[in-house]
Amino acid sequence: MSAGAAFRAESENRRATRRIGQLFLLGATLFGLGTLPGAQELSLVGASAVIFAGSVFFTSAAAEQLRSSEGDPLDIGSAAVQLAGTIMFNMNTFAALDTRLETNSVDFLVWIPNAMGSICFLVCSAMACVAVRHQGVIARRIAGLNMLGSIAFGFSAIASFVSPSTDEALNMTVAAWGTLIGAICFGIAAWMLIPKDGRDEALQPVASASVS
Repeated sequence: MSAGAAFRAESENRRATRRIGQLFLLGATLFGLGTLPGAQELSLVGASAVIFAGSVFFTSAAAEQLRSSEGDPLDIGSAAVQLAGTIMFNMNTFAALDTRLETNSVDFLVWIPNAMGSICFLVCSAMACVAVRHQGVIARRIAGLNMLGSIAFGFSAIASFVSPSTDEALNMTVAAWGTLIGAICFGIAAWMLIPKDGRDEALQPVASASVS
């Protein structure tokens, strides 16, 4: 999840906010499960399938966020960039299911979409952090957590590049931990986004200035 969802922390559309938060939380949970220490040693294909499923939930949440955008240019732009990033993650996690790929194919089908998705998340996160700077503390914390998650995903993408000279990733430990840390950050932020009082009425802004 990108920090773009921080826009929803003060949104009046509580139903959409709830759906977005729940979908992102499911996606982050699956990403985390798929990258837990030992998960890939237990079953590489199984772990990859769990991560792919998580990416589908990410895309569903991003699509809902774009659909329910409320007219602010930064809101719409951030949501669109985020959706593009999640689609890139769909592509790379699906390709990673094929364990027969050669090095060049891995870099083209897995690493490039991973890097592009990470860049999209970083761009979206930066847009959202700027946009919510005058909102309440919850929105700013969500944006900050998701920026940290996006940075962690970025480090993971860099470390997962497979060198043609060695046929090995630059640092699989960093790649795995970067994904796990990013998923934890996204998961916490998604949980914070979900309205906690069980009502679906309009959410009152917690700050007088709001970009949503």
